[in-house]
Amino acid sequence: MLKINKKVEYALMALKFMADKNDSTPLVSAREICDAFNTPFDTTAKVMQVMNNHDILTSVKGIKGGYHLNKPLSSITYMELVRMIEGKEEIGRMCTNHKGTCELLGKCNISTPVENLNRKLNSFLESLTLAELLQGTEFNVPNRLVDGLEVQQ
Repeated sequence: MLKINKKVEYALMALKFMADKNDSTPLVSAREICDAFNTPFDTTAKVMQVMNNHDILTSVKGIKGGYHLNKPLSSITYMELVRMIEGKEEIGRMCTNHKGTCELLGKCNISTPVENLNRKLNSFLESLTLAELLQGTEFNVPNRLVDGLEVQQ
């Protein structure tokens, strides 16, 4: 099963929110993302800053500042985003654990099939654009508070 870390989830949530945003208010703040999805501010702000540093977002300073999309989501692949957010080149290496190489490597009868699966998944994720991944999810609308009651937008 593909494991997506929280920072990548927050990045995807922010990008989807921004892509769906009405053009009349193109700037989105990290606080707005946090309020919409109840994500932690520090982590969300850092993720958005990383995307800003990699030219996916552009930041506008000031009281009415925020971020806007700098690139179409169709030009960014899922794996590009993951590498950017996680800050490492090699993602999802198999036959490893927190201590390094798995102690069963060389004796395990599924290491080759698992490596083949990993290679195929990575190949797919290298070609999957964020536009393809995030399309058709309009039923996942964030909840908001109105007079203390949670209401779906």
